Amino acid sequence: MKESPAPHIPARRGLLAISPILVFLFFYLAVSVIIGDFYKMPIAVALLLGSAWAVVIMHGKPLSERVEIFSRDAGSSNVMYMVWIFILAGAFAALAREIGAIEATVHLALRFLPVEMLIPGLFAAACFISLAIGTSVGTVVALTPLAVELAQSESGNVPFFVAVVLGGAFFGDNLSFISDTTIAATRTQGCRMRDKFRVNLWIALPAAVASLILYVILGVRLPDMASLSGSNPLLVAPYLLIILLALAGLNVTVVLSIGIVVAIILGLCTGHDIISLFGFMGRGIDSVGQLIIITLLAAGMLGLIKAAGGIDYILQVLTRRIRGPRGAQAGIALVVGLVNLCTANNTVAIITVGQLASSLSKRFGVDPRKAASLLDTSSCIVQSLIPYGAQTLLATSLASISPVATWPYLYYPWALAVFLILSVVFRFPRLATISPPVSTNDNTNP
Repeated sequence: MKESPAPHIPARRGLLAISPILVFLFFYLAVSVIIGDFYKMPIAVALLLGSAWAVVIMHGKPLSERVEIFSRDAGSSNVMYMVWIFILAGAFAALAREIGAIEATVHLALRFLPVEMLIPGLFAAACFISLAIGTSVGTVVALTPLAVELAQSESGNVPFFVAVVLGGAFFGDNLSFISDTTIAATRTQGCRMRDKFRVNLWIALPAAVASLILYVILGVRLPDMASLSGSNPLLVAPYLLIILLALAGLNVTVVLSIGIVVAIILGLCTGHDIISLFGFMGRGIDSVGQLIIITLLAAGMLGLIKAAGGIDYILQVLTRRIRGPRGAQAGIALVVGLVNLCTANNTVAIITVGQLASSLSKRFGVDPRKAASLLDTSSCIVQSLIPYGAQTLLATSLASISPVATWPYLYYPWALAVFLILSVVFRFPRLATISPPVSTNDNTNP
C-alpha cells in the first residue's frame, strides 16, 4: 500500500532543513579539492560540522530537545544492530587474516582453477575471497601483491592485473552477507540479507560472467603455481563456514560469532597463543571505530533533518517527475550514486540515502529487496570507478602506479552498470511476493 503524500513544504523551509547535508558535502569536497586529496579531510569531521549545523538551525525547540532527537536516532536499535555487526566483522576479519586464512584462501582458490588461464583465475579468486570476507579492502590487500608479481612475470601490464583484482573485490563487497554495505542497505530497507542477495545476484552475476568470458578470451597463461603451495587448507574453514551458515539462514551475529570461535581454535592449533589472538581481534575492532563514528553521526544528523521536514522536502522535489516504480528505482540509484561520488564511501552513501530510498519505495511500490539491491549496487559502481576511492588508492599504492591507471581496464564495474540499468528498464527480477519486513527487534535471519 502506498504512503499518503507528504504535506507541501515551502522551498525556503525545505532548503534550510536539508542544509546540514550541504554543509557536510561542502566542507568535505571543498577542503579535499583545495588540498588535492580526498582522504586528508576526515569524513567524520565533515559530518560533525553538518550535525552541529543541524542542531543550530532547528528552531522552536530547546537545545536539550534537539540533542535528544540527535541522540535518539543515532542510538536507535537499527543503528546499534549495525554497530554490533561491524564490531564482530572487524574482529573476525583481523583474526582470520592474522592466522593465515586469507593466504590459504588465495592459494586454494588459485590452485583449483585452470592453471593455464591467469586472468580468469585471478578474477574468480578475488570474487570468492571478497564474498567470503565481506570487504573489498581486505581482498585488495590479499591479492594485489600477487597480481603485481604475476603481471611482471607475464605481460608487464600491472594496471590491467590490478584492475582485475579491483573488479573481483567489488563483486563480493556488493554481495557478501558480512559486507558493511549489505548490512546498511538491508537494515535501512527492512529486508533480509538472503533476500537481497538473491535479488542482487540477478544483476551482479551476469556482469561477473560477462567479465569472466572477456578475461577467458584475453587468454593470458599462468606461470608455475608451485610457489603458491604449502598453505594449510584447513585455514579456509572460517570463510567457508561464514558463507554456508549465512546461506542457511542463521542470524549474522551468530554466524560471525561462530566464525570467530572457529578461527580462534585454528589459531591455537597452528601455534598462536590466546593472548595474541585476542590482540588480533582487538586491532580488528579498533579498525572499525571510524566506521562506527561515521554511522552514529550520519544517523543523528539525518534524524534532525527528518524532524525539521528535510526528508519530506527531498521527497517532494524528487517525486515531481517520478511516475511509477521504474522512475523510483532510477531515482534511488541516481541519488545514492551522486552521494557516493561526493563522499567516496559507499557505506556512508547508503546510510545517508537509506531513509529516503525507503520512503520512495513505499510510495511507488518498489519491493524493499530491489531497493536494497539498487542502493548497494549503484554505490558499488561509483565507488569502484572513482580514482579517489579507498580501494583504488590502496591497490594502486601497493602496485606503485597512478590511481587513474586502472580506469580503462575496470570491465566489471561497467558491466555491472549496464545490468543495473537493464534491471531498472525491464524491471527484473520479477518478485512475486515480498518477505515480511525486518523489524528493529527481529534479528532471526541475516
